[in-house]
Amino acid sequence: MNGIRAGPAARHPPNHPRTAPLTRAAMLTAALEIIDQDSVDQLSMRRLGQALGRDPMVLYRHAANKAALLEGVAELVLAQLTVDPADTDWRHQLREIARDYRKVAVAHPNTVALLVTLPLATPLALRPLGTLRPLEHILDLLTRADFSAADALHIYRALFGFLHGHILNELQELVEHPEETDDVLRLGLHHLPIGEFPLLRGLATDLAAYDGATELERGLDILLSGLTTTMTTAAARPGKRSDDHDATT
Repeated sequence: MNGIRAGPAARHPPNHPRTAPLTRAAMLTAALEIIDQDSVDQLSMRRLGQALGRDPMVLYRHAANKAALLEGVAELVLAQLTVDPADTDWRHQLREIARDYRKVAVAHPNTVALLVTLPLATPLALRPLGTLRPLEHILDLLTRADFSAADALHIYRALFGFLHGHILNELQELVEHPEETDDVLRLGLHHLPIGEFPLLRGLATDLAAYDGATELERGLDILLSGLTTTMTTAAARPGKRSDDHDATT
């Protein structure tokens, strides 16, 4: 005996009845619930087994270890992204993808570090297939728009580099004293020496008015405008006449 007395709810959680067959989807959903409630660090096979009312050893049939479990959670989260490669307006589709990604991150903030760092710890070809599908679909979208595959990859990297930075910024916008009406005090900027940080303290009102959705749209305007200006589709490259050129000659 391990000395822990599990009550009826712990042994037979209502959302995960012991009599139901354990599926990988159910296991990953329960793992995500634990991460959402606490953190990635608080997830363990033992705790997950308790949440599911199962012997933790049974879980290893669906995930070899915690690392594999976390990869599955990343797949589950990214499966919420929708990409329509057939959209003829690639700018609109990238904007929709960015909005969806932000919604997923805000809904599951404890998974953001996992989504950002997983690619850094795993070679591309060894990552879970579910984490690669958004990349494949975006490449499909952009090559259909007549970008080269290499340029499509560049656009993907630019988009998600911006998104990861934006989301990390949004999630760290913490208010120290929400009851204060003065923005400098509310954000805790009064701790900063005014002689060393006059500009930062002067931005108190702008910092207090931070809105993640609005900032995302502003950033996307800049990013997509820059991509439109600097990236050239195959149809518009010198040496190949575009449809518009053909129509006027």
